[in-house]
Formats: sequence, C-alpha cells, structure tokens
Amino acid sequence: MAGDETRPGAAPVPAEAEESVPFETADIYGAYPRLPDDQMARLAQHGRRRAVDAGDVLIREGEPCETFYVVLSGSVAIVEGYGTTGERLLRVHGPGRFIGELGLLNGQVAFYTAVIRDPGEVLALSMDQLRDLVARDSGLGDVVLRACLGRRALLVGQGAGFRIIGSRYSPDTRRLREFAARNRLPHRWIDLETDEEAEELLRRFGVGPAETPLVIWRDTTLLRNPSNAELARLMGLPSLPAGNHHGDLLIIGSGPAGLAAAVNAASEGLDTTVVEAMASGGRAATSSRIENLLGFPSGISGAELTERAVLQADKFGARISVPAEAAQVEPRDGHYAVGFADGSEITARTVVLATGARYRRLHVPGIERLEGTSVHYSATVYEAQQCSTDPVAVVGGGNSAGQAVLFLAGYAPQVNLLVRGPSLEAHMSRYLIDQVERHPRVRVLLHTEMTEAFGDKVLEEVTVVDHRTGEHRRLAVRALFVFTGADPHTEWLSGALALDARGFVLTGAEAQACSVPGLWQSQGRDCLTLETSLPGVFAAGDVRSGSVKRVASAVGEGAMSIHFVHRYLGHTATPGGTDSSPHTRPKESAWLA
Repeated sequence: MAGDETRPGAAPVPAEAEESVPFETADIYGAYPRLPDDQMARLAQHGRRRAVDAGDVLIREGEPCETFYVVLSGSVAIVEGYGTTGERLLRVHGPGRFIGELGLLNGQVAFYTAVIRDPGEVLALSMDQLRDLVARDSGLGDVVLRACLGRRALLVGQGAGFRIIGSRYSPDTRRLREFAARNRLPHRWIDLETDEEAEELLRRFGVGPAETPLVIWRDTTLLRNPSNAELARLMGLPSLPAGNHHGDLLIIGSGPAGLAAAVNAASEGLDTTVVEAMASGGRAATSSRIENLLGFPSGISGAELTERAVLQADKFGARISVPAEAAQVEPRDGHYAVGFADGSEITARTVVLATGARYRRLHVPGIERLEGTSVHYSATVYEAQQCSTDPVAVVGGGNSAGQAVLFLAGYAPQVNLLVRGPSLEAHMSRYLIDQVERHPRVRVLLHTEMTEAFGDKVLEEVTVVDHRTGEHRRLAVRALFVFTGADPHTEWLSGALALDARGFVLTGAEAQACSVPGLWQSQGRDCLTLETSLPGVFAAGDVRSGSVKRVASAVGEGAMSIHFVHRYLGHTATPGGTDSSPHTRPKESAWLA
C-alpha cells in the first residue's frame, strides 16, 4: 500500500506526490500518516518554510531532537549509521509527512539521521511551537503521538540504534539488555558467544572479550561495561535535578500508580518530581495488551499506555528521572529527605511510594544459568522475536501469564501454559480465559508444576510433574516465561516505616496501629487511608499492603493519593505559620490536549 490513501478520513494523496517519490515507505500501522490539508494549513501558520537541497541533514543521529519538520515537496531519507560503512536506509518520506519519532516528544537523542534525498521544501517548527499548537488541536496531537509511538516500535523491531556486545552468560550484559528493553531504547544485541560480527567489532576497537559488555553507537562512541545511568545519559534520558532539590512532592516509582499520581499532582500545581530505578511503566509496561482498562475497548499495550502517561505528566511539568534508585528516607525539618544509591538526595514536603512489585523468580534446578538468555520474566517483542520456530512454556495462572500466552502465540508455533492449580478461574479474568482456551496454538496443562530446566547454552527441555498422577515428563521448549506472582522492593524501607509480613507497605488504620505511640495524637488526626506510618508519606498501587494488583486499581490509587497529599499539606503549616496550600504554577511544557 503506497502512502495512506486508503486510511479512513485521510486527505486524498495527489498523484504527483506519489509519482515524485516512487520509493516512499508504505504507511505501516499508521506510523507514517500523510497529514491532511487542514492540519498542514494550521502548521504552516506557525512554522517557517525552508528550501532544502539533496544531502542537507535535518536531524543528526546522536543529537537531541529539537525541531519538528514537515515535508512540503521533495523527499527525506531516514538513515541509520549515516556516513559510515554500516549505513542503512530505514525509510523514505514524501510530501505531507512529518519527520520524527518518540525521541522528538520526550527529549531523547535521535536514533537516526534525516537527510534530504530529493530537493524541495520543508516546514520547520520548534518544539515549543508544536506543543502550543497541539494543546489547541487535539486531533493533530493524537496523529503525531500515535505515529511517534508506532515509529519507536518499528525502530525497536528493526534493531536500529546502538549495539550491545556481550556474552549471554554475563550478568552485566543481561543488565544492559534489560535496561534498554524496558526503556524501549532501539538497540541490537550482538552475542559474543555466537555472532561473528562481535569478533570483528572487538578487533576494530582494540577491545578484548574480557572488557565486554560494550555499548557501541555510530561507530564513534564506545562505553566499556557502562552503568545503567551512563547509558541513560548517552541516550538523553532525564537525570535527577542538580543539587538538593526541594519540592512539594517526590513520587518514588513510575508504574501506573506513580504516573497517575504525577499527572494529578502536577496538573494541580504541586512541584512534582518522579524517580524510577529501572524504567517507566513498571510491570504494566511489559504487558503486550491490557484489555480490561476503562476507556480502551480494544485494549492498549503496556508500552503505549506508559508513553502516553509519561507525556501527559510532562505536559503539566512533572520531572521524571531514570534511573534513580531510592536507598533511604528520613524526616528532616518538617520535610522528607530521600537518599539515592548514587549518593544524591532530594528533599520534599510529601512522598508517594509507588515502587510496585517485581516478578518472583522461579527456583528450580538448572534455571539460573539460563536466565536472561532463554528464561524470561517478561514477554516483550525482544523475547518474542526469538520464539518464531520453537515451542515455549509459560509458568503462571494469573492475568499476566494469560496476556503473555496470547502475545507469544502470535510468534511461537506452540505455547504451553503450566498452571499449578486445578483451573484458570482462581486468578485469571474470564475474558482472558476464553481467549487462552480457544487459541489453537495454546495448550493449558493444569495441576502441573515445573521441576527442572535442561540446556547448556539455551533451554532445551523442562521437566514437569502432574500433581494428580505424580507422573513426571519432559517438554521440549526453547524458552520459558515465568509469571508466578510478585514481591515488593521495600528492603530499603525496613525500619523506616511499617511493613506487613511479606514486605508490602501498611497504610491507614493498619499503619496507625504499628506507629510510634502518641504519633497520631501529636498530629491531631488519624492516619489517612493511603498514608503510611510516617505522616506525609503515602503508598499507592502494588507496593501497598492489601491493594488490588491490577492496572486500573493502581491508577485509581495513584490519583487518590494526591487527594490525601493535599489534605496533609492543608493540615500542616510551613515554618512561620503561613498556609502551606500549594499555589498554581505555570505549565513547564504541554503535549497532550
């Protein structure tokens, strides 16, 4: 399909445009829309027309994206490794299309070079101009947002971006791959054990295998076993504020609860900072499709939900920093000081804990050496692409396992779902059960538990036992996906506030019962519903004891926590006796209308 002339509601594509750009990339999944005449006219009122010649560079790989370009005539090539021996043409855009992907919206560096292929004219808008325009035109904003999200997904699938060279047996290689995948950073992994390209690259850069893993970008930048923070800075992910920032609210964790809290807090004028140890979206971001979330009748991927929420929080001025791992929290002069693993510190009047929970690891013989290579605790496109020819197994009986099964069934020839219980009804939603049981590539094995994994470099077989008969048998599978519940990451909070027996954060009446004697009497009130045993510190989402472990519930709790933040701030006077109610700040940026 050339262009998008069959897309409903699209402006007709002029024949001369099709003829002038015969190699234009087809519009895949709405990622390359041609803007209709009315939207082009609105953009033209704000932008600057600019004549361009063949070879002119609009956006350069590795540099921040600061300008929004629309092609008026001629064509633009999107190229990876421009000017190097590994140069690769990714796509071509003609008149009516715009240039840019997700990095354009969130301040990351470009993962490609946009170079003029056929001379013509472009329209250039600054990002401030674009944000101001889409704040008044939600239709245009939605078209641009959907396209940018789709383009990022396609870049990821194409293996564009930087390269990670390392052994599949290296914990640091697994760490870098997980960080890149969870943050949806386009990259390609080159396995030191099996890929001939790895040896050639090591020779070129004069690096020995012992110095891996390496991150190589544009054949000019090489990082030897970088930390997650070093990789994040190279890619333009936002860092912690300089100095000891003092704000109204610090949100620790950026899953659905944390992002919902950020959107509500920042939109209501609170000076809001969000910190995240690994990647925005939490466990929800690894979900291939969330179908029981209000407002999304056809479902939405966890990655898209996350990106939309991040942009929405940014719209109202919330600052989001990745990676930033909180290590301690302590009261200080009527505020809370939160220290981080890198030695930095942020002080805020209130704190919302939204660190979620992490998937519980499966402890059976033979599994540990295969983790990160063919044993996984999430099911994203990175893992699924390795499963196109061989059967796989999924362990778990909840919604996360069901969503993973359906997603993987689109890639693997057979998916075995191993469920320890007698049925799926106990922990899986009915809509998922119906789809799982009907899918021709899915085999559900009830009363079944995995007991051992076999394989040298990759998984080859697993042993399972049927608890009804006691029979042991082997299943030939090449990948294993584990979704067996989750544990909170709250070790750093032990001793600072009250936790339940499993480590989840106590709130409300339960927290008050475990608080220091006389604490709440001195406050002149009871502990608020989502408040912890530290006044002014709240918990929302999966990390909270007794919460419903669902995306919708986490979003609701995150939003509700800000109601209690306001109540706390309204009850607490600032030094000097002035009213501490937050004042409304001007928005620092705008994107979603």
